[in-house]
Amino acid sequence: MTRLFKPATAAATLFALALSACTTNPQTGQTEISKTALYGLGGAAACGLVGALTHGGKGARNSALACGAIGAGIGGYMDYQEKQLREKLKNSQIAVERIGDQLKLSLPDNITFPTNGYQLNARAQKPLGDIAGVLVQFPDTSITVAGHTDSTGAAAFNQTLSEKRAQSVTEYLQGQGVNSVRVRTMGYGAAQPVASNASDSGKAKNRRVEIMITPQQMG
Repeated sequence: MTRLFKPATAAATLFALALSACTTNPQTGQTEISKTALYGLGGAAACGLVGALTHGGKGARNSALACGAIGAGIGGYMDYQEKQLREKLKNSQIAVERIGDQLKLSLPDNITFPTNGYQLNARAQKPLGDIAGVLVQFPDTSITVAGHTDSTGAAAFNQTLSEKRAQSVTEYLQGQGVNSVRVRTMGYGAAQPVASNASDSGKAKNRRVEIMITPQQMG
C-alpha cells in the first residue's frame, strides 16, 4: 500500500532548501534568491512530491535533494557564465540579460559596425574576444547570433545587412576558438524591433546583434 508522506516532513524538506536559496547582497545588505538554489528548489519540489507518493517521507526528502542538485547543476553552470560575462563586459556597451536558463547579449551597432556596413569595427574586437573566451570556457551551450536593423531603407537591403552582420560576429567568435558546431546564425532585418522606429533613439536600439546562449542537455 502506498503511504503518503507527512505534511511536516515535506514542509521541513522544502523549507531547508528554500533557506539555502537565500543569500545577502554584500553591496545592498538585502536578501536575494540565488538562481542556482532557486532552480534546484523547483526541481526539488516536483521530485519530492513524486518521491513522497512512492516511498513516503524518506522518499520525499531523498528525491527532493537529488533533483535539487540536478537543477542546481544547470542553473549553477549558467550562473557562473553570467557572472563571467558581466565582469568582462562591465565597461562595454554590451547588455547582458538573463532569461530563465538563457543568456542574451545585445551588441549595439554603434560599437560594432559602420553605418550600413557589416565589417566589424576595431572597438568591437576586444569585447567580442572577451565573449569568445567565456564561450570557450563553457562549451556545453548552444549559441544563436541574430542580426537586426531599424526600418530605414528597403526591406531586402535590411534583411541582407542583418544576415551579414550576424555572420561577421559569428566568424569572429569562431576565429577566437568557439566551435562552429555550437553556433547558428540568423538575420531578421527590421522584423523584430525592441523600440519604436519613429525616433532616432528607437532606431538606434533596433540596430543590434544579439547573442543568445542556451545550455545544452547536461548528463
